[in-house]
Amino acid sequence: MNDTLFSLSGRTAMVTGASSGLGRTFASVLAAAGASVVLTGRRMELLEQACVEITSQGGEALAVTMDVTDENTITQGFDEAERSCGCIDILVNNSGIAHGESALEIASSDWDRVIDTNLRGAWRVARESGKRLIKAGKPGSIINIASILGFRVIKGVAPYAISKAGLVQMTHSLALEWSRYAIRVNAIAPGFIDTDMNREFFKTDAGLSMQKRIPMRRVGDPDELAGALLLLASDASSYMTGSVVTVDGGHLQSTL
Repeated sequence: MNDTLFSLSGRTAMVTGASSGLGRTFASVLAAAGASVVLTGRRMELLEQACVEITSQGGEALAVTMDVTDENTITQGFDEAERSCGCIDILVNNSGIAHGESALEIASSDWDRVIDTNLRGAWRVARESGKRLIKAGKPGSIINIASILGFRVIKGVAPYAISKAGLVQMTHSLALEWSRYAIRVNAIAPGFIDTDMNREFFKTDAGLSMQKRIPMRRVGDPDELAGALLLLASDASSYMTGSVVTVDGGHLQSTL
């Protein structure tokens, strides 16, 4: 096998929602593979801290303010990234939020906030990325971070599950339209992954019970998404587009 197959040397990646959680992990993984990485989000202090960690390990990183619900900041963020790093040819659409409440009780404003971030936000950023790649005549890879809840559901997170199902279909649609431009659009559908947001929950009785329903009997580690990320970002997946790679310890094969 070619040792450079998964290399991202000479590539420029952007990760949305990169100030913490999975986004911060994704940025580090891409930088370690050789990409110059643009970390975007609303919390500049945390973005800059993540950049310091990456550069201290020999990587190249830039922090850029971006709110995926605000088209102006998306345009400005891409402009700033291009001035410093050149055209973005890898995009990781990672920004996402959840709201835990039953469908009968959730406020319309909370529904809108989840859909606007997880689905419309991803659409806005992907479209901006696609426009710029096409104008530059460059190939690219867009990776949407979906969820197994885009295929199966649990109670209390209806807008989240619906937004992720929409994101899967968006992946298929953009892959079909943009293949002619050598822009590949794929997705990763993680199962339950250990992050700061949910770590305490998985220690509760309900969280431990949920883990028992995962065939591997545990939640995943963020680093266990690295293989799928590098596959889709690199030339190792040069003939893949419209694919959704599930990383869930076999959870989709069981009963949620």
